[in-house]
Amino acid sequence: MASPDFLPGAQRSAQLSYSDQSAWILKDEISGGWALQIGGVEQSHVDLEDPTHIVHEYLRRMANVLDEAWPRRKPLRIAHLGAGALTLVRYVQATRPGSQQVVIEIERELPTLVTTALPLPEGTQLEVVIGDAREELAAMEGRRFDAIVLDVFSGEASPAHLATKDFYTEALTHLEADGMLLVNVGDDAGQRFLAAQVRELEDAAAEAGLSGVWTLTHASLLTTPADGNMVLLVGGALSSPEVASWRAAWLQAGPHPAAVLDPTETVEAFEGR
Repeated sequence: MASPDFLPGAQRSAQLSYSDQSAWILKDEISGGWALQIGGVEQSHVDLEDPTHIVHEYLRRMANVLDEAWPRRKPLRIAHLGAGALTLVRYVQATRPGSQQVVIEIERELPTLVTTALPLPEGTQLEVVIGDAREELAAMEGRRFDAIVLDVFSGEASPAHLATKDFYTEALTHLEADGMLLVNVGDDAGQRFLAAQVRELEDAAAEAGLSGVWTLTHASLLTTPADGNMVLLVGGALSSPEVASWRAAWLQAGPHPAAVLDPTETVEAFEGR
């Protein structure tokens, strides 16, 4: 019999060299599945039995966006900037087999920890690149993706060189004409960092001739100050004549209560913050 240390999902840990923090894979006794903790804070959740079971609200909203913006089961080319526990990578493989995915992660030890403790679904085509998201994406000159997922922000502690119009402009050049950039922004109750990212993305979209920023979030975050996450969307895909039906589907899919703001509503929601 195999040692428990080598069973899928066995508790494991690693010391991350970039941040000098400890990363742990731990059993989630509340939601089931497994949680990735970094520095004692839960970063990701994985259900090995059902990769389509997504616990974190913002990731569920991102998954819903992908579900609607492209035909079901169609393989996609996706770049994930920030690895976490590869929750969305697993979801894409489960719902769109044959997708070609790449993850850029600055913590060298993290992808190995995650894939050893929590093996990826069979058939997953994943390229792992270790390094800075901006530098490594720029090095992929001429490479285009259907979607780019940016999941590295945590309020004022976020990497400053990624939280700019210039980086967003660079990222947009790596999208297909009908592609989409999905950005998760976590912020505190003041939402100043979030508002700044909306402005930076709006400027990048305008320069690229795109329609503007869409926002998906928990409806209460638009009216009641609280820590939380919002998903910002930009890209040519959002000029589709189907976007109104996508919006209805995103609202219906939740998590609830859900809010979906078009570019005009997004600007109004964050004006003056």
